[in-house]
Amino acid sequence: MKPIPTSPPDAPALLAFGAHPDDIELGCGGVIAQETRAGHAAHLVVCSRGEAATHGRPDDRVLEARRGAALLGATIEFVELAGDAHLEISVAHAITLASVLRRLRPRIVLAPSPGENQHPDHSRLGRLVRDAARLARFGGIEELRPWPPHAIAQLLFYALTRESEPDHTSAVLVDISSPEIIAAWVAAMEAHASQTNARRYVDVQLARARLHGLGASVEYAAALFPAEPLVFDSLLQLGRGARGF
Repeated sequence: MKPIPTSPPDAPALLAFGAHPDDIELGCGGVIAQETRAGHAAHLVVCSRGEAATHGRPDDRVLEARRGAALLGATIEFVELAGDAHLEISVAHAITLASVLRRLRPRIVLAPSPGENQHPDHSRLGRLVRDAARLARFGGIEELRPWPPHAIAQLLFYALTRESEPDHTSAVLVDISSPEIIAAWVAAMEAHASQTNARRYVDVQLARARLHGLGASVEYAAALFPAEPLVFDSLLQLGRGARGF
């Protein structure tokens, strides 16, 4: 069996998917800010323009997303699937997202948690990205032939609410306590003024990060949930335990 081609040097190390223009900033913006400030390229893929939102017009929300991405130090693109609040699980959507993975060839992918107790677009996109990561590896899919197969290293889910955090998976906690990182994260969230002026989304996400941080003896921590077991070449690559034992 031929090995699956790896990522080229200019590929983004981190690729994050969001169903709506503010999802990535709210759900994992602190992690992205941390990675970009460490010199790792990050790219955001947003799968709607927020057409169904109570607040904010689609064109305004696209502009907000572009500002948010810039504040995180990331690039951004929009992929049209079925539209806000109309996302469905389908082979066609999974193949579309698989084509993004093949074209961009990231190492790490972030997607919304597939848990059901949340906006249905979030959970469905999580499942679609999981399926797309599998399909991107298969060389015989006709629609994907323009790009060589690609296997990502890891898929990690982020949660937008406490209720959507997976109960059956231990979290990977990322220490985002640096004041610079928190400031960039807050600025990126606040870039979505049409949403954050209507509800206290920033306070909610900071509170969740603070709670995860308290459990790990740090100021703020972002929780990510692996789609499958993490594999290490050495135990020395492991970070510290949350409770320090």
